[in-house]
Amino acid sequence: MELGSRPAAAMSKKEATDQQPSRPTWSRQIEFTLAGIGCAVGLGNVWRFPYLCYRSGGGAFLVPYLLMLVVLGIPLLYMELTVGQYTRRGPVHALATVCPLLKGVGIASVAISFIMCTYYNIVITWALYYLFNSFQAPLPWQSCNNTWNTPNCTDHATNSSYSSTASQEFFKHKMLGQTSGVEETGILRWELFLILILAWILIYLCIFKGVKSTGKVVYFTALFPYIILIALLINNVQLPGASDGISFFIVPEWDKLRSVEVWVNAAAQIFNSIGIGFGSLLAMSSYNSFNNNVLKDTLFISITNSLTSILAGFVIFSAFGYMSYLQGIPVSQLAVDGPGLVYVVYPQAFANMPVSQVWAVLFFFMLLCLGLDSEFAMVEVMVTSLMDEFYQQLIRIFKRKELFILAVCGVAFLFGIPCVMQVGIYVFQLMDHYTAIVSIMFLAFFEIIAICWSYGVKRLSSNMEEMTGQKPNIFFRLCWLVVDPVLITVILIFSIIQFRPARYGDYVFPPWAQGVGWVIALASIIWIPLGAIHTLWVLPGSLTKKLKLSITPYALNATKGLYKERGGGAGEPDISIISSSSSLPDKKSIETYF
Repeated sequence: MELGSRPAAAMSKKEATDQQPSRPTWSRQIEFTLAGIGCAVGLGNVWRFPYLCYRSGGGAFLVPYLLMLVVLGIPLLYMELTVGQYTRRGPVHALATVCPLLKGVGIASVAISFIMCTYYNIVITWALYYLFNSFQAPLPWQSCNNTWNTPNCTDHATNSSYSSTASQEFFKHKMLGQTSGVEETGILRWELFLILILAWILIYLCIFKGVKSTGKVVYFTALFPYIILIALLINNVQLPGASDGISFFIVPEWDKLRSVEVWVNAAAQIFNSIGIGFGSLLAMSSYNSFNNNVLKDTLFISITNSLTSILAGFVIFSAFGYMSYLQGIPVSQLAVDGPGLVYVVYPQAFANMPVSQVWAVLFFFMLLCLGLDSEFAMVEVMVTSLMDEFYQQLIRIFKRKELFILAVCGVAFLFGIPCVMQVGIYVFQLMDHYTAIVSIMFLAFFEIIAICWSYGVKRLSSNMEEMTGQKPNIFFRLCWLVVDPVLITVILIFSIIQFRPARYGDYVFPPWAQGVGWVIALASIIWIPLGAIHTLWVLPGSLTKKLKLSITPYALNATKGLYKERGGGAGEPDISIISSSSSLPDKKSIETYF
C-alpha cells in the first residue's frame, strides 16, 4: 500500500517511503466508521449523560445538548478527521505539520490518552468483576445476608445517610475493600488484580495486529451494545412507575435553562463524549484512504453517539421511575451519583426485576463492550504516535510491532496497579478529575487555535477539496472560524471559575493529594509550552523569523533532517520538498525565511 498520494505532501513519496513503512488502511471503510462509533460511544453515554440530565432538570438538558452537538460536536469532529486523513499521521505529527509552534498539543493528547487508558481499564475490570458475579442466584448485591455487610445495611433503596443498600455495600466492601481515605493505602485486591490482567489481555488481542484486528473486533463490540440497550428498554418500560421516569427525562424544567452551568455541562458532555482533543479519532482517521468522504463519517459517528446517549437515557430513567415507585418518592428525590449510577444504582434496580441474573449479565457485558472500544482507541493513539516518530528504532529493539504493542500494554498495566489496591477508588477519582476535567479543556482550546486560526480555515477547506473534490459549506467554515473558538473559550473560562477540588462522595482529598492531581494534569499540559520552546529552538534564523516559521505549516518538515548538499557541502533545508499548492505556505516566502 502507498502513503496517501497527494500533491501537497510535505516530503517526496520516495523520501517518505524510505523513512516509514507503507501506512496500512482499513480493510473496508465501514470498519473505520464502526471503530469511530465504538471510540465515541462509551461508558459516558450510559452514566454521565443520564446523570447530567438528572442533575440539570431532565428534558431541559436535551435542548442545549442538541444545540451543542450541531455547533460544536459535529464541526470539531469534522475538523479532526480532516486533519488526520490529510496528513496520514497520528496527533503528534499532524499538529506539528499544521502548526509547528503548537506541536505540543499533539504530544499532550498522546499523554492524556495514555494516562486515561491506565485508569479507564479499571472500569472494564469492575465490569468484568460484576459480570462474573452475575452468574449467581440470588445476586450477591440483592440482600444483606453476606459476610461483607454491615449492621447498617438495608435490602431496600434508601436516601438515609445512616444506612446503606446491599448494592452500595457490595461495591464498597466486597469489590473495592475501600479504605477510609487516600492516606490509607490498604492491600492489593488480588481478585481485581487478576481481572485487570485479563482486561489488558483482551485489549491486546483487540489491537495487536493494528487496524486489521481492530477493524474485525468493532463489528461486534460497536454493534452488540445496541441489542442489549434495546432489550433493556423493552423490559424496563413494562415495569411499574417507568412512565414517571421517562416523563422526567423528556419533559423540560425550563427554568433550568437560565443556569449557565447547564449550558456549559451540555457542551462539555458533547466534547468529552465524542472525544475531541484526545487524539483517538484523529489517529484512526489517519488510516483512511486519502479520498474518503470525511463528512459522511463525521455525521454518522457524532449523530449515532448522541442518539445512543438518548437511548441510554430512556433505559436509565425508566429504571429510575421503577425505583421511585418502590421507594414511594418522586424521581427528582432519588439519590443518584455519577459513576455509582452504573455500579450501585442500576444493579440495585436489577435486584428487583424478574430473571435478574439475565439482565445483570447482559448489562455488564454491554459495559464491557463499550469500555473495550474506547480503551483500545486510547492505546492506539500511543502506538500510532510512537510508531510514526520512532519506527526504525522501535523495530530495531522490539523486532515486531506486535511486541511493541505488548510492551505499551504492559507499561499501562503497571501504572494501573494502584487502582486495584484498597485505596484504588480514590486514586481513580483523583486521576479522572484532573485528567478528564482539567487537562482536556486546555488541550481542546489550543488544538482549535492551532488548526482553526493558525493553520486556517482556508487551508483546511483546500485540504478537504483536494481529498473529496468539494469544499466544506459556509456553516462549517463559520463554526471553525468564530463559533467554536468562542464556545471553547467560554467553557474553559467557566471551568476555571467553577473549578472544585477533587472529592469522592463526602470525602474531600487533602491538599497533598490535590497537589498530586495537579502533577497528573501537568503531565499532559506541560508538553504544550515545551513543544513551543523546542520548535523555536530548532528553527533557523532570528527570533522574528523563528516566530514566523513557527506558525508556518510544514516548516518543521523542512528542518527535520531533510537536507540537500549545496555548494561546499553545507547542509541547507531543502525547500523544494514543500509544495507551493494553495493549501500550503508559499515556497518563495519560506525560502526567504531560511
